Amino acid sequence: MLNLTHISKSFEVENVGKLKVLEDINLSVKKGEFVCVLGPSGCGETILLYLIAGFLKPTSGEILIEGKPIGNPNTDRIMVFQDYVLFPWKTVYGNVLFGLNETNLNNQQKKELVMKYLGLVGLTKFKDWYIHKLSGGMQQRVAIARALIVNPKILLMDEPFSALDPSYRRHLRYNLEDIWKKTEKTIILVTHDINEALHLADKIYLMTASPATFKKVYRVMFCPD
Repeated sequence: MLNLTHISKSFEVENVGKLKVLEDINLSVKKGEFVCVLGPSGCGETILLYLIAGFLKPTSGEILIEGKPIGNPNTDRIMVFQDYVLFPWKTVYGNVLFGLNETNLNNQQKKELVMKYLGLVGLTKFKDWYIHKLSGGMQQRVAIARALIVNPKILLMDEPFSALDPSYRRHLRYNLEDIWKKTEKTIILVTHDINEALHLADKIYLMTASPATFKKVYRVMFCPD
């Protein structure tokens, strides 16, 4: 479904020159697969997600989805950020509804979809709450619901649980696993937590330090928690 071939990414930095962040990245993801990218902090894993999302263009190499080159950011690739990026002036319902702004659905259809995905992340009872009243984990579930409601082909997740305490992080890990099984979405998740990667992933790509490349690919058969 998704193929990255010989991807490299460099930036021009003032007074430094060319800074290479990624070098010869090759990645293949099947439809419905859960892939984790694991590596040292700052190795360029977020840049990798930005390239797949279309926020950045590679310096060299090719990114294909279903055999076609990716273009600009599109709803077929939706990213869930580390810091949630929610609207504080909107309710939980309003934040999730925002994902449908560019659709031609009528109000009833939108309402049904919002309630469906709020139910999926366990936030139906909190639909009228404003964001500042929610815990960090609940805010992240709002962000996940807003991402899923547009029915993306690929869900990109940049360390979505890193700011949470260990017990709640574990809870959301199970919640995400349940969502993945129910939606059968293709998910690429960046994490620095080995246990998280082992628990969630079908496949783990292990990155080196910057300029980053993949030094090992592991297929996870079963990992008891």
